[in-house]
Amino acid sequence: MCKVLVIDDERMILSLIKQALQRLDYTVETASDGTAGIAKFDTGGYDLVITDICMPGTDGHVIVNHIRNSPHKRTPVIGMSGTPWKLNNHGFDEVLAKPFQIDRLMQTAQTLTANEC
Repeated sequence: MCKVLVIDDERMILSLIKQALQRLDYTVETASDGTAGIAKFDTGGYDLVITDICMPGTDGHVIVNHIRNSPHKRTPVIGMSGTPWKLNNHGFDEVLAKPFQIDRLMQTAQTLTANEC
């Protein structure tokens, strides 16, 4: 079973993504800010991380850099952003533009975890 960490400062988005991924039989944990997300990542053994890119404080760029410099640097990371045209991937495996179709997120998650779970 895949274990996924979702990091976003908007509770509604956390809830929506968690419910969608649970339909795929993924175990989903959430964090409501980047600092909490990094702490969970460091102790959790996740198969996938999904993070908002633009958050106050510890944002998605800090999170992906932390992951890429960790012992689990190969963990796939999906970034979500309302302004993806201002970004390049910077270490993300995929960047989804908000708002996105939940089916697209689910398909991307399945593709990125196909060899892990």
